[in-house]
Amino acid sequence: MGLCSIIAAVAENGVIGKDNDLIWYIPEDLKYFKSTTSGKPVVMGRKTFESIVDRIGKPLPGRRNIIITRQSDYDGLGADICPDIATALFTAKQAANGDDVFVLGGAQIYAETINLCDRLYITEVHQSYEGDSTFPTIDKTIWQETSREKHKGDADKDIPDYSFVIYDRYTD
Repeated sequence: MGLCSIIAAVAENGVIGKDNDLIWYIPEDLKYFKSTTSGKPVVMGRKTFESIVDRIGKPLPGRRNIIITRQSDYDGLGADICPDIATALFTAKQAANGDDVFVLGGAQIYAETINLCDRLYITEVHQSYEGDSTFPTIDKTIWQETSREKHKGDADKDIPDYSFVIYDRYTD
């Protein structure tokens, strides 16, 4: 059975976005996101889905897109529409055929799924930002850091230092 995983880029102060968009641009993080989630079902809230469509003009390619919205007539451009998190995760796990499922956000979806998931893929952005969306606190009594890759940014291109970090839920 595959894992339920969350993937997010989080600033030092917990900020993940502003005005329904990313605040920073880290090309390597976008590549990491793509390679980690490609071929797997991805679950997200409607606003996150709309920010992706605004940025790339379509749902995320190469992934089954599953959107959580209470708008039953919502046009998901071919994505699955689910009324709640439980239905979305069930749909994703059915589609995964034993592979991992990824939760992409936003803030409310992260807050409601962090206790349901098994693994966190966090890009720690080593800088603080002003924003209106935050990631829930990662409780180190529940989550164990299992991997960390540090990367230098590029000040000339306004790319901050960052780390790819994986946390696994402690098991009894």
